[in-house]
Amino acid sequence: MPRPDLIRVRSHAPAAKGVGIAMLALSLLLNGCTLSPDYQRPDVETPSAYRYEPKAAAATANTAWWQQFGDPVLDELIETALANNYNVQIAAANVEQAIGIVTRTRSALYPQFGYGASGEKLRTPDTGLAAAIPNFPNTQETYQALLSASWELDLWGRIRSLSEATQANMLATEEARRGVILTLVSSVASSYITLRGLDEQLAISQRTLATYGESARLYELQFKYGQTSLMTVAQTQSQYEIAAAQIPLIESQIAQVENALSVLLGRNPGPIPRGKPIAQLTAPAVPAGLPSELLERRPDLLQAEQQLIAANAQIGAAKAQYFPTISLTGAYGSASSSLSDLFKGSTRTWNYAGQVVGPIFTFGAVSGQVAQAEAAQQAALASYKLAVQSAFADVDNALVTNLKVGEQLAAQRRLVAALSDYERLANLQYDGGYVPYSTVLQAQQTLFPAELTLAALRASALSSAANIYKAMGGGWIDEADKLVGTPAPAVEDAGGMPPLF
Repeated sequence: MPRPDLIRVRSHAPAAKGVGIAMLALSLLLNGCTLSPDYQRPDVETPSAYRYEPKAAAATANTAWWQQFGDPVLDELIETALANNYNVQIAAANVEQAIGIVTRTRSALYPQFGYGASGEKLRTPDTGLAAAIPNFPNTQETYQALLSASWELDLWGRIRSLSEATQANMLATEEARRGVILTLVSSVASSYITLRGLDEQLAISQRTLATYGESARLYELQFKYGQTSLMTVAQTQSQYEIAAAQIPLIESQIAQVENALSVLLGRNPGPIPRGKPIAQLTAPAVPAGLPSELLERRPDLLQAEQQLIAANAQIGAAKAQYFPTISLTGAYGSASSSLSDLFKGSTRTWNYAGQVVGPIFTFGAVSGQVAQAEAAQQAALASYKLAVQSAFADVDNALVTNLKVGEQLAAQRRLVAALSDYERLANLQYDGGYVPYSTVLQAQQTLFPAELTLAALRASALSSAANIYKAMGGGWIDEADKLVGTPAPAVEDAGGMPPLF
């Protein structure tokens, strides 16, 4: 099986032409087979369509979908979050770390060159032979300078398998970073929509409180002049206090959402700017897509597949331990008893050696590692299939939520309109003396929570649209990635020579 292309992760100064040719030859020499099983994407049963996919779906999965809300303040908040969010920065640093592991692992495919120099001066005691021989040199000096090289011949593909595994793990880490971006954009949009929904609930509560307060004042005056009963005054006062108790609760929720949104923006807790009211926000169109496309669009599925590839490669690395390890070492330099003569021709020294080390009896040490790697591969396979099924469920859940919340929102609008008429007519009849005030009270007690529910459903309907884009993934993550403050690590699928250092 040909060795998979390794990644080029950084730009490096070009090596000397001769060294590059030699290194390329060595790379081709070792481009043999590995003991890893051939990887093929697992067959998973995908439904032909989503259960609740709407008839009117738009091809918008690869656009900056949050701009469809039509609120420049939301667009700015998302840009700020992508530039400053610490989870994004952590994810980018994790990718950098994974890239370093890939570079370190694949470096073992090539000869390792080094250098060393030493100097020693030694005086022997003036006893024994040194005392018997006149002018015996009891002070000795030794100097040497050496270039060394070592190389493990990867005949069985152990190092190549480890390189493939680390590369797959690095790509999985990159997909995890993209998943952080997906979650961040959806979370900022949903939090902002929730905030605007709470703002509307607060406005409804304050408006209702003012109306109830005016009613309570008028009925107190009527009671003062004997035109109404004390029970009516008590009823209007109770309505006023119900609305008054709702305001601190909503204000507390607003502060908590603002604080959570501030953290997403990479800021200390504080107020959040507002744009359009929630009633003026436009719901993004539902993106079109087939279930099979999730395998290429959702970062978590791509991450799970790369983890499966890594586990598959680890089997080859474990099996390679059954075979001997062949290493070559050598050194070339000079050694002299005089520093001034160190680099003269007569002081040259060199050595080379080969070593073969292999197992005979390990009492299960190697077979245990192979069994461990094979079991890990099976676990990764099951995890991948589970992730795929969960992704299908996520999309269906998001679609049905969007559909049913829309239906619920339409019904709630009709309910609020009917209750508003009911309250208006009840007030007219009470003023005309046809019904007791309890009829007005009943109408107001029903209308107020219905209006609050309507505001909450507006927010839920808009948030459900954001959740669809989160569930489907798509190329819009690339659009969001362009706004990230910390540049994404360079992850290019390109073979080539490793860095020299």
